[in-house]
Amino acid sequence: MTRDERVRGAGHPRVFRAPSSIVGLVVAVALAAVLLGDAALRAGVGALLLLAPWILLAVWAVYAFLFAPHVRISADGIRIQNPLRITDIAWARVREIDLQWQLRVRTDEPRTYKAFGGPVAGRPGRPPLRRDTGADRREPPAIRDLVVIQDAWEASRDSAPPAGPIHRFWHLPSVVSLLALIVWAIIALFTSGGVR
Repeated sequence: MTRDERVRGAGHPRVFRAPSSIVGLVVAVALAAVLLGDAALRAGVGALLLLAPWILLAVWAVYAFLFAPHVRISADGIRIQNPLRITDIAWARVREIDLQWQLRVRTDEPRTYKAFGGPVAGRPGRPPLRRDTGADRREPPAIRDLVVIQDAWEASRDSAPPAGPIHRFWHLPSVVSLLALIVWAIIALFTSGGVR
């Protein structure tokens, strides 16, 4: 993909998430379904309701820490979603975008926002077995994603309003579901006699 193709696509929202996060969530949900189904068949619905919050807390942790974190770019700006917090940054407020261990966005506040999801700098590639000068080395996916994000920023910052907002807020579905699971787990503890 050329730089012009990336810039033309900058107006469309694009999400950067680790492919392993999707696999992790699917495996966690499948494992939870098997465990909960087995508990329902062997011990009945009552035992299932006492066991379910603990298994669902594990699925919630996989969702919140592996799947939910991502980086989203659009014509307006960049969204950094971390496990429980979301930050929306207008392109005009961005001063630098780089990649250390994870994506970092430096703003005019001055403050640096780190993304737990999205492009992640991996370990360096292995050197080739032969020293062929003509052989092309593959570019790491994190570097390609970083270039796409930087190109979208450069293409949009001139047309963006000069005083765009920076919004920080809680990811309500994650917070509310965590609180509900904690309350359910406490009720299960008292009901089963685990707490006296």
